[in-house]
Amino acid sequence: MEATVKIDGKDVRFKATAAVPLLYRRKFNRDLVQDIQSVASAMTGKEATGENLPLHALTMFECMAYIMAKHADPAMEAGSPEEWLDGFSTMSIYAVFPVIQALWEGNLERLEEAKKKAELSIGRLQQPSFSSAPSSSESPSGI
Repeated sequence: MEATVKIDGKDVRFKATAAVPLLYRRKFNRDLVQDIQSVASAMTGKEATGENLPLHALTMFECMAYIMAKHADPAMEAGSPEEWLDGFSTMSIYAVFPVIQALWEGNLERLEEAKKKAELSIGRLQQPSFSSAPSSSESPSGI
C-alpha cells in the first residue's frame, strides 16, 4: 500500500509492504510493530494529558517514516533519517504518523485477507474428493 503526504510543500510517498518490518529491523535493530504501537500509545497519552511527546516516540516515528519513504523511493539518496529530515524545515508527527499507521494497518488487513483465502484453499484441497471414474484396478468392460 502507498500514500502520498505533502510535507513542507513537497509530495512525499510512503509505502508499506511485508518487507518494511525487515528493512526497519535491519536498519535500526528494532521491531516496527512494537514501535508503531508505542508511538500510537504515546500520542494518545499526549492528547489526554496535553504534554509533549516523549523523545523516544519522536525518534521511532522519524525512523519508521524514513524507512517507509525510502521503501517508496529506493533511489532516495538520504542514507539515514537525519539526512532525509534535513530536506524539510518542518514535519508534523500529527499529520504524518496517522498515514503511516493507516498504511501499516491496511497492509495487515490485506495480509489477513490473503491468509483467510489461503486457509480456505488449503481446506478445499484437504477435503476428500470422490470421483465417478473407475479406478485403474477396475475394468471398464467388467471383465
